Amino acid sequence: MAGLAAPTTATAAPEAGGAAPAPTVEERRLDGEVPREILRRSGFAAVAPAFARGLGRADSYREARRVVEREGAALWRRAVDRVQGRGPARGDLSRDDDRPLYWARLGMTRELRTWEPGFGLGERQRAALLTELERTSRGQTDLRLPRGHRDGHGKGVKRVLLTGFDPFTLDRDVRISNPSGAVALALDGTVIDTPDGPARVETAVFPVRWADFAEGTVERALRPYLPRVDLFTTVSQGRVGRFDVERTNGAWRGGFPDNDNVSRTETVPVADPSSQPQWTTTTLPYAAITAADTGRFPVYDNTAVTEIPAGGDEPVVRPDGPTPGSTAREGGGGNYLSNEIAYRATLLRDRLGLHGTLPGGHVHTPVLQFGTGNTDPATGAVTDPEFVRNRLDIVAQARAIVAVAVSAPGTDRG
Repeated sequence: MAGLAAPTTATAAPEAGGAAPAPTVEERRLDGEVPREILRRSGFAAVAPAFARGLGRADSYREARRVVEREGAALWRRAVDRVQGRGPARGDLSRDDDRPLYWARLGMTRELRTWEPGFGLGERQRAALLTELERTSRGQTDLRLPRGHRDGHGKGVKRVLLTGFDPFTLDRDVRISNPSGAVALALDGTVIDTPDGPARVETAVFPVRWADFAEGTVERALRPYLPRVDLFTTVSQGRVGRFDVERTNGAWRGGFPDNDNVSRTETVPVADPSSQPQWTTTTLPYAAITAADTGRFPVYDNTAVTEIPAGGDEPVVRPDGPTPGSTAREGGGGNYLSNEIAYRATLLRDRLGLHGTLPGGHVHTPVLQFGTGNTDPATGAVTDPEFVRNRLDIVAQARAIVAVAVSAPGTDRG
């Protein structure tokens, strides 16, 4: 695997009173050969250096914010265009790959985190710039819903909001791709033909970091749009060889390390915890989804949870969902960030008074696997034909699942 020079950093005079902030655990993985190869073979290797040059020309916080907003949005649009076949591929990595966006974004956040402008940059200002870079480069500021009935404009096109995730467990295998991120890039801005007419899909991706979720990134991104859409689904990578529609989500963080190698074992932190339920439920049409022929992977209605029963003190697996008064330990989707985004999105739905009118919930994709003979992270290739075929099949089946869900009886709000 060919290596590249370390990303350059736009530097000037240091901030008054201290050394430059250090890159995060997640950003430091950029120094490995695999991320550099992915960036080189996708044409994204120049993204972070170009961003650094733009920052270097900024002579004020206001100008730096303009650079961040412009370049973050451009990265998202470039990644979507590459996956959807617009413009040159700029490299031999297959177009369906979600990893160039992930690693290019980390290159940009590392540049911004370690930048030392001459005009001085306060801690809060840097944090605000980093937040804006995250939002714009993840598609969270690019959710362009068509007008419809909920806006007072007649029937119109149905509107779907879908979210994906970054790659994760990178210390186990830094080559990992997340099919949910690939689904988000492939479907963003597309129109799906359904038996009930066209449906426009808008997408965004989220980080695999506990802290971002505790700070409300999911709610900030989704709150303006849930009242306007006809269906939403959060998507993440789940189990080997199967899709799952997760029936129940739990209010518990199980502690598995995130992309910064941080663990959290606690009740999911939300606003107004005094009214926080232990469980939320899907309103996706799971019976219609599981009955449909959507692709080569089986699709299950997953009803199992792990709870501490009322009056008990030990976790118990319940195949058919939680019992009254129980305390959550795992939702159907576990107790990691896939369960948490499902919990947060469906809790937001309920707090907005939309439980009875808005179909929404979580879908787990199959694990994206490399081909036979390419399973050793230390010696394996970053891609292979079976890996690409698996990802394309997962993306196509996710699109088919969305088509079934948005046209199922009871989902016509547009």
